[in-house]
Amino acid sequence: MNVLPRAPIGPMLHDVKVVTRAIPRALHGFGAHSPWRYLCRAAKVGFELTTASLLDRVVPERGGVTEVIEGCQKPKRNSLALYLHWSPSGRISAMVRRQVAIWADCGFNVVFISNADPPVEDWRAISEHTVLRIRRRNTGRDFGAWRDAAAHALFHFPRPDELLLANDSVLGPFRPLHPLVDLWRGGGEGLFGMTESLGGGVHLQSYALLARGEAPIATVLDHLSSLRDSRSKWRTVQQGEIALTKRMLQAEHRCAALFAYDAVCAAVDAAARASLGPRFAAAELWRYPLNPTHHFWRVLIRELGFPYLKTELVLRNPGGLPGLAAWPEVIQIADAEAIWDHLAMMRDHPPGYGLDHAQ
Repeated sequence: MNVLPRAPIGPMLHDVKVVTRAIPRALHGFGAHSPWRYLCRAAKVGFELTTASLLDRVVPERGGVTEVIEGCQKPKRNSLALYLHWSPSGRISAMVRRQVAIWADCGFNVVFISNADPPVEDWRAISEHTVLRIRRRNTGRDFGAWRDAAAHALFHFPRPDELLLANDSVLGPFRPLHPLVDLWRGGGEGLFGMTESLGGGVHLQSYALLARGEAPIATVLDHLSSLRDSRSKWRTVQQGEIALTKRMLQAEHRCAALFAYDAVCAAVDAAARASLGPRFAAAELWRYPLNPTHHFWRVLIRELGFPYLKTELVLRNPGGLPGLAAWPEVIQIADAEAIWDHLAMMRDHPPGYGLDHAQ
């Protein structure tokens, strides 16, 4: 797969800080939605929480690991990656296999976790770049899977110096990941991500997170072990993804993003502002906790060198963002067959699952 030419503005680590200047948490949805859509969203979340809470109490989800088997890759440096997969049919696409191979090439011992039931040929193929393969029931989304996988991985391998949490909710990468991983590793100890979001409170988005150092990794593992599976995606995001950054900051661990929210907002031009709606024409964008991987996808890729595009954005476009049909021209990939095949496979996903796992 060909990669894009180097972007004029490169990524760099920006420390995450608690933001007090954004609009209040209870009203943050107004940043992305009209009042009517905001009320509909609030009603939907309220219904989901009520229903999920009732079902979780009456009929608790029965999660758990159903298979643990070694992969063909021999452990290398003491860097562990927990990579989550899910697809409607259980198939493991060529794009996902490529993502796993790239993480392995970056020096990680990849533990592959599937919340689905992959066919035999795919299960065998993914072993090439993995040290361990785990099959589990589809509960708890990504954080539930990482929790279960961490327990089994630590039984098989020593506690790592680096712990990567990743999932298959992104298309790509369109650019080499090695320079980004090097920037993470150059940041010392802490928790490092690609992008940060202000929605629900400042946090690192969890499709790719790297914890480095004994104390930060211990905090991440404690956080994972404390989580309980829920049918509510909203609750999982709050208690898993958003609470993780908060917990790390409270423990005084460094948290940093390669594509900080302020840096992304600074790269947004007038045309991009106009496409978001009239309220953004003159307002300071940092006041609105938009999802950078959705609302600023074009700026991230074209101006900042971001290597991914969210699968949910392409398939569902939940925010009704304009201009999304041009994404193939923006990423400019000559050989996109693997991505198109992956998208065709994921279009079969049932309503309500959520392609973002968390975010």
